[in-house]
Amino acid sequence: MPDTSPVPGSSGLGLGLGLRFPHLAQVLDTWPEVGWFEIISENFMDSGGYPRHALDRIAERYPIVMHGVSLSIGSTDPLDLGYLDRLRRLADATRTRWVSDHVCWTGVAGVNTHDLLPVPFSEEALAHLVRRVRTVQDVLERPLVLENPSTYAMFAGATMPEWEFIARLAADSGCGLLLDVNNVYVSAVNHGFDPEEYLRALPADRIVQIHLAGHTHLGTHIIDTHDQPVAEPVWQLYELATSLTGPVPTLLEWDDRIPPLPDLLAELDKARPYIENAAALPVGRG
Repeated sequence: MPDTSPVPGSSGLGLGLGLRFPHLAQVLDTWPEVGWFEIISENFMDSGGYPRHALDRIAERYPIVMHGVSLSIGSTDPLDLGYLDRLRRLADATRTRWVSDHVCWTGVAGVNTHDLLPVPFSEEALAHLVRRVRTVQDVLERPLVLENPSTYAMFAGATMPEWEFIARLAADSGCGLLLDVNNVYVSAVNHGFDPEEYLRALPADRIVQIHLAGHTHLGTHIIDTHDQPVAEPVWQLYELATSLTGPVPTLLEWDDRIPPLPDLLAELDKARPYIENAAALPVGRG
């Protein structure tokens, strides 16, 4: 299958795992059978010592993808060029396949909230993000990939649904998309929209990567906790997503109450039938 992704070389990676500090030594000892690893950019941008030594060794054997939480692409603060420089140097050192972050803002007036805050889905915000995405891609000299975050509140002044905003952002800026299927489900329950409508409205040819993760359902709402197995409704949405996108590289995120590495690999392997079925179907059949 030819690689028509907006990020050259992104197809064919298969199943990947988020690389977390508790598993570094075991990865080096066992070299598990995964297609690739995703790192949290900020965990390694300024680190040295054993974590960076381990990452450098792992990057010699596995493809690496970088996933950030501090780009703050939606903020009104100026882009942090120092941060972008460190991001680019890490990407160069690890030969990262692509750099991703979130459609969000993380702070204002120089204050970092350490949270992924929602952007208003308006024409003004869209034009603002498009300009900033283009600047980031110019500085990094590689495409930027942006993820849909989980949200718990929406702006009253929104003029379009989230899926339209994200689709237009990709079209107008040239960025790729990281589809977090769990986040779609979490936000759909929290806000009362149809998650299948969301998936079908996204430009499948711009989706570079898929995330799977667990969440905590509190009855009236869901929190994106990344601390337990993937829920059955998310697997069902993942089946639809892969029928639309084809066998896009898929990653399992697990960030709290992190289980042993073999348990993570077993949870990741649950995605294999879906991605194999998607490879056998015409893209867009879903």
